[in-house]
Amino acid sequence: MNRKQAKNRTIIVDEVEVQMTEGTKRKQIGLLGGNFNPVHYAHLIIADQVASQLGLDQVLLMPTFEPPHIDAKQTIAANYRLDMLEIAIAGNDVLGIEQAEIERKGKSYTYDTIKFLQEKNPDNDYYFIIGGDMVEYLPKWYKIDELSKMIQFVGIKRPQFLMETNYPVIWIDIPLMDISSSVIRKKIQQQCSVRYLLPQNVINYIQEKRLYQNDGA
Repeated sequence: MNRKQAKNRTIIVDEVEVQMTEGTKRKQIGLLGGNFNPVHYAHLIIADQVASQLGLDQVLLMPTFEPPHIDAKQTIAANYRLDMLEIAIAGNDVLGIEQAEIERKGKSYTYDTIKFLQEKNPDNDYYFIIGGDMVEYLPKWYKIDELSKMIQFVGIKRPQFLMETNYPVIWIDIPLMDISSSVIRKKIQQQCSVRYLLPQNVINYIQEKRLYQNDGA
C-alpha cells in the first residue's frame, strides 16, 4: 500500500525559518488572547495576518475570563464578548474562537490554558501571539520556562520596542493600527462615532444591547 509522503515546507518570516509539515495530522493553530471588550479591527488584522504569513491552519481568538493582572480590568459578561467575536469573524474560516478560559473560569494563566488545550487537542501545535510590548515581560510570566517549551511565541513588531528576548519568538511585521478597546468604550460613553474602528455589525450589536453606555461598563 502506497503512503502519501509528507512534504516539508519552510516559511521565512523576517529571516526566521519556520518548519511546517504537510500531509500530517498535526494542525498549526494560532492563539490570540485578550479581553476583546470589545473586539476591533486591530485584533482581526493581527489574527488574519499571522495566519497568512505563517501558513497556519487557523487562528483562534481566546477571550479571558479574568485577567491575571493585579489591576484586573473591569469587563462585561463573557456572553456579550463571545457574541461580538462570533459576529466579527463571520465569513472568515481562518479565524475561530477558543472558549477554554471562559469555560474554565478563574484567573487566566497562559501556562494552565496551554496545558489544558494540549491535553484536549494532542495533535495541535500552538503559536501564541503577543504584542511587541509584552515580549519584555515574558520573564515574569507564570512558569515561563515550561511554557516556552510547550508553544511557539509570535511577536507583533512595534517600532518603540526592542526585539530582544531570551525566549524563542517569531517576529511578524503587521501594519500598525493604534486602536484600543478602552478608547472605543470611552467614545461610546461620550456618544462619539466609532465607525471604522470595529466592524459595523459589532457596532449594531453594541447599540442593540446598549453596551458601554455608562462609566465602568
